[in-house]
Amino acid sequence: MKPLILVTNDDGIVAPGIKNLVNVMKEIGEVIVVAPDSPQSAQGHAITIKKPIRLRKVDVFEGIESYECSGTPADCVKIAKHLLLKDRQIDLCVSGINHGSNASINIIYSGTMSAAMEASLEGIRSVGFSLEDFSFKANFEPCLPYVKQISEWVLNEQLENTNLLNVNFPKLAEGEAYKGMKICRQAEARWIERFHEATDPFGEKYYWLTGDFVDEDNRPNTDVKALKQGYISIVPSHHDLTQYDALDGRLKDLESK
Repeated sequence: MKPLILVTNDDGIVAPGIKNLVNVMKEIGEVIVVAPDSPQSAQGHAITIKKPIRLRKVDVFEGIESYECSGTPADCVKIAKHLLLKDRQIDLCVSGINHGSNASINIIYSGTMSAAMEASLEGIRSVGFSLEDFSFKANFEPCLPYVKQISEWVLNEQLENTNLLNVNFPKLAEGEAYKGMKICRQAEARWIERFHEATDPFGEKYYWLTGDFVDEDNRPNTDVKALKQGYISIVPSHHDLTQYDALDGRLKDLESK
Protein backbone atom coordinates (compact mmCIF):
# COMPACT_ATOMS: atom_id res chain seq x y z
CA MET A 1 0.00 0.00 0.00
CA LYS A 2 1.28 3.43 -0.90
CA PRO A 3 2.06 5.81 1.99
CA LEU A 4 -0.42 8.64 2.55
CA ILE A 5 1.31 12.01 2.18
CA LEU A 6 -0.18 15.35 3.23
CA VAL A 7 1.20 18.33 1.31
CA THR A 8 0.79 21.90 2.51
CA ASN A 9 2.62 25.25 2.45
CA ASP A 10 2.34 28.91 3.42
CA ASP A 11 2.79 30.58 0.02
CA GLY A 12 -0.66 29.53 -1.15
CA ILE A 13 -2.01 26.62 -3.15
CA VAL A 14 -1.05 28.09 -6.55
CA ALA A 15 2.59 28.87 -5.63
CA PRO A 16 5.23 27.21 -7.85
CA GLY A 17 6.94 25.69 -4.81
CA ILE A 18 4.00 23.51 -3.81
CA LYS A 19 3.45 22.45 -7.42
CA ASN A 20 7.00 21.12 -7.53
CA LEU A 21 6.56 19.42 -4.16
CA VAL A 22 3.36 17.70 -5.27
CA ASN A 23 5.05 16.43 -8.43
CA VAL A 24 7.73 14.74 -6.34
CA MET A 25 5.38 13.34 -3.71
CA LYS A 26 3.05 11.68 -6.22
CA GLU A 27 6.02 9.53 -7.27
CA ILE A 28 6.30 8.30 -3.68
CA GLY A 29 2.77 7.83 -2.42
CA GLU A 30 -0.88 8.84 -2.35
CA VAL A 31 -1.04 12.62 -2.07
CA ILE A 32 -3.65 14.89 -0.54
CA VAL A 33 -3.11 18.66 -0.62
CA VAL A 34 -4.56 21.10 1.91
CA ALA A 35 -3.06 24.57 1.52
CA PRO A 36 -3.98 28.22 2.14
CA ASP A 37 -6.09 29.97 -0.48
CA SER A 38 -3.75 32.98 -0.31
CA PRO A 39 -0.16 33.66 0.86
CA GLN A 40 0.33 33.18 4.60
CA SER A 41 4.06 33.84 4.98
CA ALA A 42 5.35 34.73 8.47
CA GLN A 43 2.11 33.60 10.12
CA GLY A 44 4.07 31.38 12.47
CA HIS A 45 1.90 28.92 14.37
CA ALA A 46 -1.19 31.11 14.29
CA ILE A 47 -4.58 29.39 14.28
CA THR A 48 -8.03 30.75 13.43
CA ILE A 49 -10.47 30.94 16.36
CA LYS A 50 -12.49 34.18 15.90
CA LYS A 51 -13.95 33.55 12.46
CA PRO A 52 -15.05 30.51 10.47
CA ILE A 53 -12.61 28.57 8.33
CA ARG A 54 -13.71 27.85 4.78
CA LEU A 55 -12.59 24.79 2.85
CA ARG A 56 -13.11 24.25 -0.86
CA LYS A 57 -12.14 21.32 -3.06
CA VAL A 58 -10.19 22.53 -6.08
CA ASP A 59 -8.77 21.12 -9.28
CA VAL A 60 -5.25 22.55 -9.13
CA PHE A 61 -3.08 19.43 -9.46
CA GLU A 62 -4.17 16.89 -12.04
CA GLY A 63 -5.30 13.65 -10.44
CA ILE A 64 -4.58 14.88 -6.90
CA GLU A 65 -7.25 15.44 -4.25
CA SER A 66 -6.73 19.08 -3.26
CA TYR A 67 -8.36 21.64 -0.99
CA GLU A 68 -7.82 25.36 -0.48
CA CYS A 69 -8.34 26.66 3.03
CA SER A 70 -9.10 30.18 4.20
CA GLY A 71 -7.08 29.63 7.39
CA THR A 72 -3.41 29.55 8.33
CA PRO A 73 -0.91 26.82 7.48
CA ALA A 74 -1.43 25.27 10.93
CA ASP A 75 -5.20 25.35 10.32
CA CYS A 76 -4.66 23.42 7.08
CA VAL A 77 -2.94 20.59 8.92
CA LYS A 78 -5.54 20.53 11.69
CA ILE A 79 -8.38 20.27 9.17
CA ALA A 80 -6.58 17.54 7.22
CA LYS A 81 -5.86 15.52 10.37
CA HIS A 82 -9.17 15.92 12.20
CA LEU A 83 -11.67 16.30 9.34
CA LEU A 84 -10.59 15.16 5.89
CA LEU A 85 -8.36 12.28 7.02
CA LYS A 86 -9.79 11.61 10.46
CA ASP A 87 -10.15 7.86 9.79
CA ARG A 88 -6.79 7.42 8.10
CA GLN A 89 -3.14 7.40 9.14
CA ILE A 90 -1.01 10.13 7.60
CA ASP A 91 2.43 8.65 6.99
CA LEU A 92 4.22 11.88 6.10
CA CYS A 93 3.52 15.61 6.03
CA VAL A 94 5.66 17.79 3.78
CA SER A 95 5.42 21.58 3.70
CA GLY A 96 6.79 23.91 1.04
CA ILE A 97 8.75 24.22 -1.04
CA ASN A 98 8.94 27.68 0.51
CA HIS A 99 10.05 30.70 -1.49
CA GLY A 100 12.75 31.97 0.91
CA SER A 101 14.95 30.60 3.68
CA ASN A 102 13.61 29.24 6.95
CA ALA A 103 17.03 28.67 8.50
CA SER A 104 17.97 29.83 11.99
CA ILE A 105 15.47 32.06 13.85
CA ASN A 106 13.21 32.18 10.79
CA ILE A 107 11.71 28.88 11.92
CA ILE A 108 9.89 30.82 14.68
CA TYR A 109 8.05 33.05 12.20
CA SER A 110 7.65 30.54 9.39
CA GLY A 111 4.21 29.36 8.32
CA THR A 112 5.90 26.62 6.31
CA MET A 113 7.64 25.18 9.35
CA SER A 114 4.67 25.75 11.64
CA ALA A 115 2.52 23.60 9.36
CA ALA A 116 5.11 20.83 9.51
CA MET A 117 5.43 21.30 13.27
CA GLU A 118 1.67 21.06 13.72
CA ALA A 119 1.79 17.67 12.02
CA SER A 120 4.73 16.58 14.17
CA LEU A 121 2.74 17.49 17.28
CA GLU A 122 0.23 14.89 16.11
CA GLY A 123 2.97 12.28 15.87
CA ILE A 124 3.27 12.55 12.07
CA ARG A 125 6.73 12.47 10.53
CA SER A 126 7.14 15.88 8.92
CA VAL A 127 9.55 17.84 6.75
CA GLY A 128 9.59 21.51 5.86
CA PHE A 129 11.41 22.37 2.62
CA SER A 130 12.62 25.90 1.79
CA LEU A 131 14.73 27.48 -0.96
CA GLU A 132 16.77 30.65 -0.44
CA ASP A 133 15.04 32.39 -3.32
CA PHE A 134 12.01 34.64 -2.81
CA SER A 135 11.32 34.97 -6.53
CA PHE A 136 8.04 33.64 -7.91
CA LYS A 137 10.19 32.33 -10.79
CA ALA A 138 12.66 30.53 -8.50
CA ASN A 139 14.29 27.44 -10.03
CA PHE A 140 13.28 24.43 -7.92
CA GLU A 141 14.62 21.78 -10.29
CA PRO A 142 17.97 21.21 -8.51
CA CYS A 143 16.13 20.69 -5.20
CA LEU A 144 13.78 17.98 -6.37
CA PRO A 145 16.05 14.88 -6.31
CA TYR A 146 17.03 15.78 -2.74
CA VAL A 147 13.41 16.42 -1.75
CA LYS A 148 12.57 12.93 -2.96
CA GLN A 149 15.61 11.33 -1.32
CA ILE A 150 14.97 12.97 2.07
CA SER A 151 11.24 12.20 2.00
CA GLU A 152 11.81 8.55 1.14
CA TRP A 153 14.42 8.26 3.87
CA VAL A 154 12.04 9.70 6.46
CA LEU A 155 9.31 7.28 5.35
CA ASN A 156 11.55 4.22 5.37
CA GLU A 157 13.79 4.87 8.37
CA GLN A 158 13.07 5.43 12.05
CA LEU A 159 13.78 9.04 13.01
CA GLU A 160 15.46 9.31 16.41
CA ASN A 161 14.32 11.88 18.99
CA THR A 162 12.44 13.99 16.44
CA ASN A 163 9.46 13.91 14.09
CA LEU A 164 10.40 17.13 12.31
CA LEU A 165 13.15 18.15 9.88
CA ASN A 166 13.83 21.71 8.73
CA VAL A 167 15.46 21.45 5.29
CA ASN A 168 16.87 24.51 3.52
CA PHE A 169 18.40 24.74 0.06
CA PRO A 170 20.86 27.49 -0.89
CA LYS A 171 20.18 29.49 -4.02
CA LEU A 172 22.49 28.29 -6.77
CA ALA A 173 24.24 30.47 -9.31
CA GLU A 174 24.09 29.46 -12.96
CA GLY A 175 26.04 26.24 -13.51
CA GLU A 176 26.51 25.49 -9.80
CA ALA A 177 25.45 22.31 -7.99
CA TYR A 178 24.82 21.52 -4.35
CA LYS A 179 27.90 20.26 -2.49
CA GLY A 180 25.80 17.77 -0.58
CA MET A 181 23.71 17.63 2.59
CA LYS A 182 24.72 18.49 6.15
CA ILE A 183 22.96 17.69 9.42
CA CYS A 184 23.15 20.98 11.30
CA ARG A 185 22.23 22.89 14.41
CA GLN A 186 20.03 25.97 14.21
CA ALA A 187 22.22 29.09 14.08
CA GLU A 188 21.88 31.71 16.83
CA ALA A 189 21.26 34.47 14.32
CA ARG A 190 18.75 37.33 14.48
CA TRP A 191 17.06 40.14 12.61
CA ILE A 192 18.03 43.76 13.25
CA GLU A 193 14.66 45.31 12.57
CA ARG A 194 13.46 48.75 11.58
CA PHE A 195 10.23 50.27 10.34
CA HIS A 196 9.89 52.25 7.15
CA GLU A 197 7.48 55.13 7.71
CA ALA A 198 5.36 56.61 4.93
CA THR A 199 2.06 58.37 4.36
CA ASP A 200 -0.89 56.94 2.45
CA PRO A 201 -3.02 58.95 -0.04
CA PHE A 202 -5.40 59.91 2.79
CA GLY A 203 -2.60 61.53 4.81
CA GLU A 204 -2.41 58.70 7.37
CA LYS A 205 0.97 57.36 8.42
CA TYR A 206 1.76 53.69 8.01
CA TYR A 207 4.74 51.50 8.83
CA TRP A 208 6.40 48.68 6.93
CA LEU A 209 8.66 46.23 8.77
CA THR A 210 12.08 45.61 7.26
CA GLY A 211 15.50 44.67 8.56
CA ASP A 212 18.81 42.89 8.10
CA PHE A 213 19.61 39.29 8.96
CA VAL A 214 22.74 39.06 11.10
CA ASP A 215 24.59 35.84 11.91
CA GLU A 216 27.06 36.19 14.79
CA ASP A 217 27.12 32.49 15.63
CA ASN A 218 30.73 31.29 15.48
CA ARG A 219 29.96 27.69 16.36
CA PRO A 220 30.66 25.07 13.71
CA ASN A 221 27.97 23.16 11.86
CA THR A 222 25.17 25.73 11.84
CA ASP A 223 22.50 25.78 9.15
CA VAL A 224 23.43 29.31 8.05
CA LYS A 225 27.09 28.35 7.56
CA ALA A 226 26.16 25.23 5.63
CA LEU A 227 23.96 27.23 3.27
CA LYS A 228 26.70 29.81 2.70
CA GLN A 229 29.08 26.99 1.80
CA GLY A 230 26.67 25.56 -0.77
CA TYR A 231 25.29 22.67 1.29
CA ILE A 232 21.69 21.70 1.92
CA SER A 233 21.07 22.13 5.65
CA ILE A 234 18.98 19.62 7.59
CA VAL A 235 18.07 20.56 11.16
CA PRO A 236 16.23 18.09 13.40
CA SER A 237 13.67 20.29 15.16
CA HIS A 238 11.17 20.13 18.01
CA HIS A 239 8.34 22.08 19.59
CA ASP A 240 9.84 21.87 23.12
CA LEU A 241 11.21 25.38 23.81
CA THR A 242 12.60 24.56 27.26
CA GLN A 243 16.11 25.88 27.90
CA TYR A 244 17.37 22.79 29.70
CA ASP A 245 20.72 24.31 30.68
CA ALA A 246 18.85 26.78 32.90
CA LEU A 247 16.81 24.21 34.84
CA ASP A 248 19.48 23.51 37.45
CA GLY A 249 21.14 26.93 37.42
CA ARG A 250 20.55 30.01 39.57
CA LEU A 251 16.90 30.00 38.56
CA LYS A 252 16.54 27.06 40.96
CA ASP A 253 16.87 29.55 43.83
CA LEU A 254 13.32 30.73 43.14
CA GLU A 255 11.96 27.47 44.51
CA SER A 256 13.12 28.39 48.02
CA LYS A 257 11.67 31.92 47.99
